[in-house]
Formats: sequence, C-alpha cells, structure tokens
Amino acid sequence: MIRYALLCDDDHSFEAWFSDSAGFDDQCARGLVECPHCGSTQVRKALAAPAVATARKREATSEHRMAEMASKVKAHIRKNYDYVGTDFASEARAMHDGDKPARLIYGEASPSDTKALSDDGVPVSPLPDALAPTPPKKAN
Repeated sequence: MIRYALLCDDDHSFEAWFSDSAGFDDQCARGLVECPHCGSTQVRKALAAPAVATARKREATSEHRMAEMASKVKAHIRKNYDYVGTDFASEARAMHDGDKPARLIYGEASPSDTKALSDDGVPVSPLPDALAPTPPKKAN
C-alpha cells in the first residue's frame, strides 16, 4: 500500500491509500478519487517528503518503549508488593522458614545477605536500578 498526499483543483490537501502507483493513476483517470472537502475529482499528487525512519528516530522510539516498560514494572511492584526496606533479608528468611505468612516483598539487602539467602534456597532476585521503584516515604 502507498499513501499519497493529494491536492484538488481548489488546493484542498488530503491523503489517500492505493495498492500501487498504477492504482492511483487508474482511479484518478476514472474520476474515482474525490476530494473529501469539496467533492472535486480533479486531483493530483502533492509534493511530499518520504517518511524515512532514521537511526535517531528508531533509537528515541526504543528508549521511549524501554522507559514506558520500566514505568509499568515500577507501578506493578508498588501496587502488588510490600516495601520492607532494609529488613528485606530477615523478612524473606522468616517467610521461607514459615515464621511469617508469605507475601510479595521488595526492599534493600547487601550482596552478602542476598548470597546467603540464595545459598539457603530462599528465592531472591535483585532488581536493576531502572526497574526498582522509589521507596515510599515514611510517615513521621
């Protein structure tokens, strides 16, 4: 499909899609292409620059998608997980050992604490900074 920028004899601009260039030529010659503004069938192609996806546009789009995804992950964690702060290791261990009811948590832990949890079979996974929500503010 090809999208053409078109002009009628009254200089109204509009766009239309055609299967190919020959399709436009054929429909235009038969008076089937009509200006949506005034109904004129005297239509011609307007000058138009091609829509080329540059590397910069693709990169910006990719960065936008990643930022959007990170925002959704953060919102999901904030909504569905309990923030336990620096008590993460002890909370995770207590739930694993059955001393506390299981729930979804997130917080901070040192590398040695996360290694010890993992070595003991406690499921733990670090969040990349880009996906970690900002800790909630504590009430005074």
